[in-house]
Amino acid sequence: MQRRDLFLSLTRLAAALAWQQVFSAGARAQPHPDEAWMTQDDPFPLGVASGDPLPDSVVLWTRLAPRPLQADGGMPQVAVPVRWEVAADARFTQIVRQGVVVAEPAVAHSVHVLAEGLAPGRTYHYRFEAGGQRSPVGRTRTAPDLVEPVRQLRMALASCQHYEHGYFTAHREIAASDVDLVLFVGDYIYTTQAPNHLKVRSHAQAMDPEPAGRTLADYRIHHANYKLDDDLRASHAAHPWLMVWDDHEVMPDYTGDTAPGLDDPQAFVAARAAAYKAYFEHMPVSPRRVPFNASMPMQGRYRWGQLADIWTLDTRQHRDPALCGEWPRSLMHGKLLWRCDAIGDDRRTFLGQQQEDWLAAGLAGSDAQWKFIAQTTQVTPWPIRSPLGPLTYAEGWDAFPAARARMMEAIAQPRVQDVVFLGGDVHRHVAANLRHEPRDPTSPIIASEVVTTSITSKGMSEVANAWIKAGNPDVLHMRSDQRGHVMLDVTPREVRCVFRGTPHPVRPQSKLRTQATYVIERGKPGLRKA
Repeated sequence: MQRRDLFLSLTRLAAALAWQQVFSAGARAQPHPDEAWMTQDDPFPLGVASGDPLPDSVVLWTRLAPRPLQADGGMPQVAVPVRWEVAADARFTQIVRQGVVVAEPAVAHSVHVLAEGLAPGRTYHYRFEAGGQRSPVGRTRTAPDLVEPVRQLRMALASCQHYEHGYFTAHREIAASDVDLVLFVGDYIYTTQAPNHLKVRSHAQAMDPEPAGRTLADYRIHHANYKLDDDLRASHAAHPWLMVWDDHEVMPDYTGDTAPGLDDPQAFVAARAAAYKAYFEHMPVSPRRVPFNASMPMQGRYRWGQLADIWTLDTRQHRDPALCGEWPRSLMHGKLLWRCDAIGDDRRTFLGQQQEDWLAAGLAGSDAQWKFIAQTTQVTPWPIRSPLGPLTYAEGWDAFPAARARMMEAIAQPRVQDVVFLGGDVHRHVAANLRHEPRDPTSPIIASEVVTTSITSKGMSEVANAWIKAGNPDVLHMRSDQRGHVMLDVTPREVRCVFRGTPHPVRPQSKLRTQATYVIERGKPGLRKA
C-alpha cells in the first residue's frame, strides 16, 4: 500500500473509531418512543444546512437548541429522536428518503445525517422534526454522475466573517443566487473581539481573552451566535456547502499544536480539541470527520461530473510552526518577517508531507476538465517592500517557499492542466497568474488564482494594497476596500470569475455590485479581464 493510501485509510479508521466512541454511551441511552422529549419552543433556531454533496448522497445538518446562547442549548441531558425527510419537491409530496436519527447530549444535540441513495445531479428539499416541532425547509443538490459531461457548475466563494465587523449581507445575495454550491474557505467565526472603532455589532458573549481559559461551552455559544444571523442561516438553507477552515475557528495564527503567546502546549491542545468539536457540531460536514484526540480529518476531494475536481485543503492542522517571532525579525505582532532566512528551509511544510503527496497524486491522476484547489489564503507572492528591505507575510505561502515550490512542481507536470487556486484570508479580491518559478517573468504561467475578499472582516488600506500589488506584476487585480464574495461560472470552455463587493463596513441594507470580471480560458493558464 502506498504511503498516501495508508494515510487516508488510517484517517478514515480513526474517524470511524471516534464516531463509535462518541456515540457508544449514547447508544445505550436510546429514548423510548413513549418518553420522547417534547417542547413548545422552537428547537431549530440555528436552522438547517447541507454539505459534502456526492452523486448519491449529501450530508444534512441541524442542532436542537431552543435556548442557543446557553451552553447546553436549553436541552435536557437525554438523547432525543429526530425525524428527517428528503423530498423531490418543496411541498414534500414526493418523499424519497426518510429516517430517524438520535441527537445526543455528547455532541450538543447536533445531527449529521448522511442521506444516501439519492439520484445524481438533482435538487432536493429536506427538513427535520423533533419535540413535536418541525424545522425550516432546506434545499440541497447532489453532484452529477462521475462520468457525466456536465455543461456548467456555479460556485459562490466566501471567507472571513467577523461578526462584529459588519453584517452578513453578502450571504443574503448568495442565498438568493442560483448556485450549485457554496465554497467557504476559512474563518467562519472569530474568537477575537473587535476594537470599538471597528465594531458594528457585538458578539452575544465575548470569548475569554486568555486562550487557555476557553472551554467547549465558549465555542458552542460562539458558533450559535453566528448561526443566529438570518442571512447566514438562509445561505446554509439554500445551498450545499463545502467547508475549509483556517485559524480563527480556533484562535488567531495557530499552527499545528502551537499558538502565539501560549507557552503551555497542553493548554493549547485542550483548547484546540474544544474548538474542533464545536466546529464539527455546527457544520454540515460528513460524520466521518468527527474529531478524534484533538485532530479532525478535513482535506477532501469532490467530483462534479467530468467538468471539475475540487480539492479542499487543510492549511492549519499539519503546517510547521511560525519562525522568527522575536524583534527585530518580527513586526506587527509576528505578522511580518524581516531577514528571516530560516523560512527557506526545504523541509518546511504548509500542508504536511502526507497531504502534499495526496494532492500531487490526485492532480496527476485527474481527468477532470478543471482542477480547483480550495485552500485558505493567497498563493501568489506578495512581498512587501520597505526601507528596511523586503518583508514577508508570516501566515501565508510566502513564509513557506519550499512547500510552494513543491506544489508548483506538481502542477507543472504535462498531465496536470487547467488548475485554478481558490483562496481567502487576506480580506481582498485578487486575480493573479501563477508561474512555475514565482516572480520570474521568464517562467511559464502554469495556473490561475482567485482570492475572495471577506464577508465582513476589515481589509488593509488601498494605499498599502497598491504598494503590495506593485511588487508583483502577475497580480492583475487586487482590491481590499470592499467586502463581498466571488461568483464562479464554470463551463468546459472557461471559468468566469465575478468579483462582487460593497464598501466597508457592511450594513444590513448594503448593496453588492460587480467590482471586476475575469475569465480563465481552457488550455490557457492565467486570467484576462472580461
